[in-house]
Amino acid sequence: MTGGRLRQFLGLLLLAGAFGVPRIVRAQSGSGDQAWSSSDQVSSPAGTANPTRSKESHSESGGRTVDKTSTETMGPDGRYVPFSETERESMRVNDTTVRNVERTYGVDPDGHRRLIQERTEETQTLSDGQKVERRTFNPDGDGNLQVVQREVVESKQVSPDVTNTKSTLYSADGSGGLSASVRTEQTEKKNGGTTEFKKSTRLADAFGQWTLSEVREGKITQQAEGGSVKEENVLRPDGNGKLSVVERTVSKNADAGGGDKKASTETYSTNVPGAAGDNGLQLVKRESTVQRAGADGQQRTVRQTERVNPGDPAAGVRVTDRAIDIVRPGTNGVAHEQTTVSTVDANGSVAVVSVDIGKNDKPAVVTVDTKGPTKQK
Repeated sequence: MTGGRLRQFLGLLLLAGAFGVPRIVRAQSGSGDQAWSSSDQVSSPAGTANPTRSKESHSESGGRTVDKTSTETMGPDGRYVPFSETERESMRVNDTTVRNVERTYGVDPDGHRRLIQERTEETQTLSDGQKVERRTFNPDGDGNLQVVQREVVESKQVSPDVTNTKSTLYSADGSGGLSASVRTEQTEKKNGGTTEFKKSTRLADAFGQWTLSEVREGKITQQAEGGSVKEENVLRPDGNGKLSVVERTVSKNADAGGGDKKASTETYSTNVPGAAGDNGLQLVKRESTVQRAGADGQQRTVRQTERVNPGDPAAGVRVTDRAIDIVRPGTNGVAHEQTTVSTVDANGSVAVVSVDIGKNDKPAVVTVDTKGPTKQK
């Protein structure tokens, strides 16, 4: 096996470990069977990235949902070879419990499929809230799965307008066991069309003591004309342990009418790339999305990111990358999609980074049902 494929396999191993325990949430269907599939191929016109192609399938039967995604990458001989595979399974254990399992496979230097990681999530609906337990397993040298991370999340409805959520993350402690490493507590309070929230994060030190590392607080306001505005401040302790705002984000989304939608997020930070010292909060990034629906069913979405230029931080933000996604309805329920990602340099020159062409026969989105057997669409 070539060194390139060895690096790809090792890279996938690192990637699986780097993201920790993501939230695994899959669709649950109360009755009836469903199935769809999709495929896409990503190429780099400039030749800066290796071409890849992937296939995805989804099936629902007897209250069990299975999703499979396989990815292939171009080999040194110009032919596609397997790179990774993900299997996700969701099933309802009983009227109050949903269990999800996600398995990630890679290809070793000999071309064999190997299990890289397994993640499980069990969601239990309680009379006054919800309990979620997540576990991450990695294979040891003999291929036996070992728990490397565990997270317990408990949400309770304190009152009709107040929800409290506590979570504890347990990580490998180097002695074969798991120790609590991160604790968070979040409170959400609804007041009419406004939801106020506050989330505190504490980290465990080498002596088992808990230290406050971050506080996120803000509010989400529903607008009378539709849409919403989310404002969030991030506070962290300084050298003296005093909390101060180091980052602020303002996110807006609105219905522009005629099926069109707009969204934007502005990020302000005391850490400005290319600037020394703390000069207070300054705009460092702006992300915007515009989605337009055509009369023929076509949907066009433009996502754009503006960032501060480290070489000239005083000049403000400038466009650095843009993605254009176009979905066209086809015959027999098959939709064709093309996503073009471009970058913009300091001189304003645009370069296409990748082009993703695919098709799928996905039906309407099915939302997650973790509260009961009722089917939601």
